[in-house]
Amino acid sequence: MLEPGYVNETTPCPRLTCALARVGDKWSIQIVMQLEAGPVRFNTLKRATVGISQKMLAATLRALERDGFVSRTVYATKPPSVEYALTELGLEMVAPVRALGMWVAAHLDRIERAQARFDKRRS
Repeated sequence: MLEPGYVNETTPCPRLTCALARVGDKWSIQIVMQLEAGPVRFNTLKRATVGISQKMLAATLRALERDGFVSRTVYATKPPSVEYALTELGLEMVAPVRALGMWVAAHLDRIERAQARFDKRRS
């Protein structure tokens, strides 16, 4: 259990920091949410993930697969087709990611006002 102030103790938590970096990554979150609906082929996922390059999509999918969030299935077609899907662990991540997104959406006006106040002080 993380206690308040625990993040100040960085020495014992490099594994946690690494895992949080993956699940909190901009592209990882978008890809996980795209895959929530079911398995998707690479090019479909690329079209649905606005602004991502082919190289970044491939790297992010590889990292998500390595971390156990995404499975990759290759079908023996000509040319081979590849499909990506969330694993059980990936599906378990959807609820907290969605909850965080809903929290941000509910507080977006406050966040943007704070940004404007900060930017005004800095200029």
